[in-house]
Amino acid sequence: MNHVRLLKIVLILASCLLPVSASAQKAELSASINRRSDASWQAALKIWQWAEPGYQETKSSGLLAKILADAGFRITQGVADIPTAFTATYGEGQPVIGILGEYDALPGLSQQAVPYREKKAGNLYGQGCGHHLFGVASASAAIAIAEQIKSGQLSGTVRFYGCPAEEGGSAKVFLVRAGLFKDCNAVLHWHPSSRNAAGDRSSLARNAVKFRFHGKSAHAAGAPDEGRSALDAVELTNHAAQLLREHTPPDTRIHHVITAGGLAPNVVPDFAEVYYYIRHPKSTVVRDLYRRLVLCAQAGALATETKLEINFQGGILEILPNNVLAQVSMKNLKELNDLVYNDEEIQFATRLQQTLDKPMPLDSIQEVIDQGGTVGMGSTDVGDVSWVVPTTGFNAACFVPGTPGHSWQVVASGGSSIGRKGMNLAARVLAATAWDLYTQPKLLQAAQSEHRERLGDHQYQTLMQPGQKPPLDYRRPSTGR
Repeated sequence: MNHVRLLKIVLILASCLLPVSASAQKAELSASINRRSDASWQAALKIWQWAEPGYQETKSSGLLAKILADAGFRITQGVADIPTAFTATYGEGQPVIGILGEYDALPGLSQQAVPYREKKAGNLYGQGCGHHLFGVASASAAIAIAEQIKSGQLSGTVRFYGCPAEEGGSAKVFLVRAGLFKDCNAVLHWHPSSRNAAGDRSSLARNAVKFRFHGKSAHAAGAPDEGRSALDAVELTNHAAQLLREHTPPDTRIHHVITAGGLAPNVVPDFAEVYYYIRHPKSTVVRDLYRRLVLCAQAGALATETKLEINFQGGILEILPNNVLAQVSMKNLKELNDLVYNDEEIQFATRLQQTLDKPMPLDSIQEVIDQGGTVGMGSTDVGDVSWVVPTTGFNAACFVPGTPGHSWQVVASGGSSIGRKGMNLAARVLAATAWDLYTQPKLLQAAQSEHRERLGDHQYQTLMQPGQKPPLDYRRPSTGR
């Protein structure tokens, strides 16, 4: 790929030599985002407060769709047979730049915006991945670009993708399957983090499955021989999966929760369910690991004389990186990063860091980390998008440095001005990166060339099963009925 890498260097250097008028035009994007800052923060706080589960984000998706509709975007709701998924499009013709936005919350992470553990009343969910910031920043960036399309300063189309259920629901896979990215030249995304980072990073592919066992209830003391325990089947499945770990390839991740296991110890449970994720940097490996995990569940059912029901929740691919696009977002993140905590934020962060195992220096928010060539240990359905269109993303520091993802500390930070500042930075970087792609066609050409080269002879092949529907009820409690 030497010729491609040389072209990247030339293009990036060329992008640094923009005329003054072009620089002013680019700066206006940031000004536009700053003018909407208060309104954007109020919208993010609403989504943070609602903290809606995947595929149930009715209010959150509705709010984002309204914001974009009020800005003149054409809204198509309920895309890919998902009630809370939508697209918002502005402009006409090529290039078409897509911007992803998410808004689902995580279970068990209810939390107030305070630097100590204090749950919110009335909601078990919390924005433990900062998706309330994700969706709003992406929408604000899309609006800033649309304003310049409207004024004639840019030509082409900007499209916001309202993406529900990223946390395990794999919604973007269904958007890909519905052909919603076919006309895109490039797709941009970002993610809240405790640090600023960019680069051509990949991720873990992942399958998700619920193993449901149906047995026979009986008095656990008076007639245990007449019962067939579904919980025993879950426990045997889990034990078999633990033994499986020793014989899996490096970087495999297997984790589970028991979502149903009976209600009383003196009643043999006639229904039990265990929810599994299985991950690896290569989707081809995940396919075979999933087959072996199913054998563990079948063994549990066989040994306990229970009936196994396999509820496959979906699979997502690893991200196919794109260094051309990654370098553009890296340059903008470095140029635009102006994060500094004020005294109140320092007090908040210092107090919160007392609850962290590995706190980082507070001034690390002023740095931008190059994570190019690495593999992140998380999974995202952005991966499927990246296999059909050149895609890149970055991280913006929205949480106190050192904060682990999917924690109450993330929820607390995301509801504070610390989250607001990171969200604003992300919106400006997204808009600036999109602007570079609209105004420098050779960047898009190079990105598409790299995409084809990385694909090689491999074509997009989903981990989803044929004809699979979106698991719209995957966050609803299982009852066995």
